[in-house]
Amino acid sequence: MTWFGELYRSAVAKKAVMALTGIVLFGFVLGHMAGNLKVFQGPDKFNAYSEWLRQMGYPALPHGGALWVARLALLGAVGLHIWSAVALARTNWHARPRDYAVRRGLQLDYASRTMQWSGVLLGFYVIYHLMHFTFGNLHHDFVPGDAYHNLVSGFQIWPISLVYIVANLLLGIHLYHGLWSMFQSLGLNYPAYNAWRRRFAITFSVVVAVGFISVPLAVLTRIVS
Repeated sequence: MTWFGELYRSAVAKKAVMALTGIVLFGFVLGHMAGNLKVFQGPDKFNAYSEWLRQMGYPALPHGGALWVARLALLGAVGLHIWSAVALARTNWHARPRDYAVRRGLQLDYASRTMQWSGVLLGFYVIYHLMHFTFGNLHHDFVPGDAYHNLVSGFQIWPISLVYIVANLLLGIHLYHGLWSMFQSLGLNYPAYNAWRRRFAITFSVVVAVGFISVPLAVLTRIVS
């Protein structure tokens, strides 16, 4: 088990874990955003999509079984992502417990600090989001099986929509810095690739953030009702 212990203590391994779990999470948020946009097609299409998620794998798996498998896999990816982030932050802090008299690398330092606080806030947001739309115990008018009603009635309360809008702006910032760091961790840190990395990171984060934010805005403006 010596090699495993060395791998466990290696900063390079932790960065690789963060990058690989980041790929899983990037794919999830993109797919989740695309699914949310089906609300613009009306209640029948949106509820049919919601039911399709529960029917995946049936009858080989029980109703909703594949969805719970995906949730558990996603939870594992989130757990590993948080572990690697915390472990790397602790390593960096122990390596430099005091700030330099003259701070260098302001952009890198800003990105690092932004990732830390946005990650914590997004963690609380995800918990609230699950309790609001998935389990319904924080929803004022939750109807099991009617995803369209739950979404529209939930976002009709403007403070709740504001929470989602702010959270998804934070998500966009987190995705941008995360994508930039992920490519660097995977060894794609070359001048020839940097312009492409930046364009991709900006495009991906903007598309996801705007896609998510468009839903509460559409409800507030009664485009979706």
